Amino acid sequence: MGNQKILVLGGNGKTGRRVKQLLKKVSNADVYIGSRSGIPAFQWENPETWPDIIEGIDTVYITFQPDLAVPYASETIQKFATLATQNGVQKLVLLSGRGEKEAQVCEEIVKATAKNWTIVRASWFNQNFSESIFLEPILAGHVALPGAQTPEPFTDADDIAAVVTEALLHEKHNEKTYELTGPRLLNFEQAIAEIAKITGREINFQALSLEEYSNMLRKYQVPENEIWLVNYLFSEVLDGRNSSITSDIEKVLGRKAKDFTDYVKETAQTGIWNTTNQ
Repeated sequence: MGNQKILVLGGNGKTGRRVKQLLKKVSNADVYIGSRSGIPAFQWENPETWPDIIEGIDTVYITFQPDLAVPYASETIQKFATLATQNGVQKLVLLSGRGEKEAQVCEEIVKATAKNWTIVRASWFNQNFSESIFLEPILAGHVALPGAQTPEPFTDADDIAAVVTEALLHEKHNEKTYELTGPRLLNFEQAIAEIAKITGREINFQALSLEEYSNMLRKYQVPENEIWLVNYLFSEVLDGRNSSITSDIEKVLGRKAKDFTDYVKETAQTGIWNTTNQ
């Protein structure tokens, strides 16, 4: 028997990059990356790129872009899961959206199609503040968002990657659904205030209506499909349905989930929030 062959789709993304690094650190698995820039390239919207990337693969970590909530996601996941299973893939691990009913349709497709599966649900990542949509406003010193007062258990991408890695490597996680959260609830205004305090910067926070936020995004010429997704996340997912904490990270990893304050302290040390570096 050769080494386990694991394919990480979205291997350059927030969780995919970490899963790739962790697999190489803790296992002897052969790790392959699925991305637009990869060789061979992988594109969700182009099924012709799928067969080459899954050839000889044992296990696949699925991160779907832009989000499992988009209307065509379930059809795409059905086609990929069927192709992968027919071509000998033994297990699919799906990153899903916590509290997203559309994502749960995709979960059921994976459960019904894959030989073995694990579902990993998460919602807002800590790293959205340092590697994604909120970084630029933080650097500008002014963050304006809807849903300002809704509590959210922000979850660290390192914790998500660690759970995913466990699921990819060990059969004891087969047919399990894990719902991941951080250890406490914060709203967006509190999260920004914590970043401001630890970095010693003045960062103003402004609460907006969803309509005001969408109009602001249009002023910055954000594409309409991205605005649709933002509207979905802030209206459907950030409505309080995820304002609860689970112990699944501790259950899988045997340690507490990373606290938002620890994330901020670690990230501040990198200098990513220093405006002088921009």
